[in-house]
Amino acid sequence: MTFFEPDDNCWRVAAADTFAVLIDGENYFRAVRSAMMQAQERIVLIGWDFDARVKMYDTQGDVEGPLEIGEFIDWLVRRNPALHIYILQWNVGAIKLVKRGRTLIKVAEWLSHPRVHVALDGAHPVGAAQHEKLIIVDQGIAFCGGIDITEDRWDTRDHRDVEEKRKQPTGIDTGPWHDAAARLTGEIARSLGEHAEKRWEAATGERPIEAHSVIKEPPATPHEQLEISNVDVAIARTRGATDAFPTTAEIEALYCGIIEAARDTLYIESQYFTSKVIARALAQKLLIAGGPEIVLVLPANSDGWLEQQVMDSTRARLITALRAIDHEGRFAVFHPMTEGGADIYVHAKITIADQRLLRVGSSNIANRSMGFDSECDVCLDAQSTSRSEQVQDYIKTVLIDLLSEHLGSSKDDVSQRYASSKSLIATIRDLSRSGRGLREYETPDLSAMQEWLSHNDILDPLSDDTDWPSVRLA
Repeated sequence: MTFFEPDDNCWRVAAADTFAVLIDGENYFRAVRSAMMQAQERIVLIGWDFDARVKMYDTQGDVEGPLEIGEFIDWLVRRNPALHIYILQWNVGAIKLVKRGRTLIKVAEWLSHPRVHVALDGAHPVGAAQHEKLIIVDQGIAFCGGIDITEDRWDTRDHRDVEEKRKQPTGIDTGPWHDAAARLTGEIARSLGEHAEKRWEAATGERPIEAHSVIKEPPATPHEQLEISNVDVAIARTRGATDAFPTTAEIEALYCGIIEAARDTLYIESQYFTSKVIARALAQKLLIAGGPEIVLVLPANSDGWLEQQVMDSTRARLITALRAIDHEGRFAVFHPMTEGGADIYVHAKITIADQRLLRVGSSNIANRSMGFDSECDVCLDAQSTSRSEQVQDYIKTVLIDLLSEHLGSSKDDVSQRYASSKSLIATIRDLSRSGRGLREYETPDLSAMQEWLSHNDILDPLSDDTDWPSVRLA
């Protein structure tokens, strides 16, 4: 029986010819470049941010065309006179353009270009963000995940302490960055294309040109191994209420459903952990004797002083509450570090329940991702297909691959240790070492200001007056 319920925990379920998880920026940008080069009629890019100066390096080989995304877009439309490219960015986030000289100049050039269309998305509630990260190429290839084409996002899976190619347009290396996205082909890509068209129309009042070309085979990505064929995929969304649109909270329902469905293992990567609804759902699982292990992989600290004051203090309070009711040692929180002991920033948004459910998208475990900002996720359910065993194996492969990266261990070592211990937490603790690995989260001492901020959702507003999880706070 399928897990998905359209109009509840998803918008639509559609067939995917292929579904691939792209881990970290280099793999993502490699796949995006390859797909965009095959475009015949239309490319739609929707993001929280966009920086034309970003260089899409590939350390595994030479690339065709300019490295900078802005110059690459110009190159694409020059070589294909029929190609239209649409770029939709969050209107408030576009304030950053003022400090990005070359990007500002490039956007100004595109404003008069007949086939490069740039627009700012303000079709959301006051204070909300357009946080979706989507790229749709014709009617054949789509990308959905947590990666914007902007600064900071590029990194290799090695997450080296020193990486020359990680330097931003300012010349500064802002540090190791872990991220993820999905590449999809087939009917599911056409559905995401329909969603992208609606986003563009809502923001601009106009429809993008129709695309008829179907790229039947995905572009070659020889370094990408996390791929499966012929599966059904669900699309889930969040959108805050406006005069034109009601609240859409499919993602919140999807998260809660995934947590409820977990029997043995629940693995979550997220930039934030501040959602009271999701914390309550996790608390309910911890209160069940013999329930699943719950592993959170989060950044050591949020990115930015204000985010650290608000989001990190709320996170500390929720983790403390969950630890207080974890009487069976089934809840653990970790953050990744490099070989040299530097923090690897976690920006990925991934959820894996057992070997059954795999969710990848733009939503964080934050209040605003559940009912305020605009978000888009995709999800696999091994029980919704006749190829259940193959999908289960694939989901396990993704989990082992992620742990292998974080722990700096081989996939064979992780798989064997997990098989023998039958415990995800024990596997992580056994394979963690000094240098590259996962470190256990330590609850910080909260100042009076942080304590106050954790009770007042300035950066992470709720869509309603939901209270904190009904668990005893230590």
